[in-house]
Amino acid sequence: MAHEHKLAIFQGLIKFKSNTQKIWGVLIFLSIITAIEVVLGIYKPESLMTQVLGMKGLNWIFIILTIVKAYYITWDFMHMRDETKSLRRMVVWTAIFLICYLVFILLQEGGYIESVYTNGYVKKDF
Repeated sequence: MAHEHKLAIFQGLIKFKSNTQKIWGVLIFLSIITAIEVVLGIYKPESLMTQVLGMKGLNWIFIILTIVKAYYITWDFMHMRDETKSLRRMVVWTAIFLICYLVFILLQEGGYIESVYTNGYVKKDF
């Protein structure tokens, strides 16, 4: 078969990872990020409790680490690594844009609702 012939030619040039190696690599990477999130969630360092762009720095770290995990899961389990560059960008960047937009909306609305509860009046009438 033609496909087998191409594979035989390139086998000497390309080092293929086994599926077992890929699975262990994904497990280790996602476990490290999750462990960092758990440790930060338990200890909550005071240095990360400062306000950064309307939210605690620790919350920003959680959001960024969650986006990194989502990107890596998309990259590895949806096989984006093997796709063309334009398809990878279209899928991944669209998802990242939508997540960032959702975070922005949640911060805006959450800040408004918090101010209504603390001040006791509505300052914006829609």
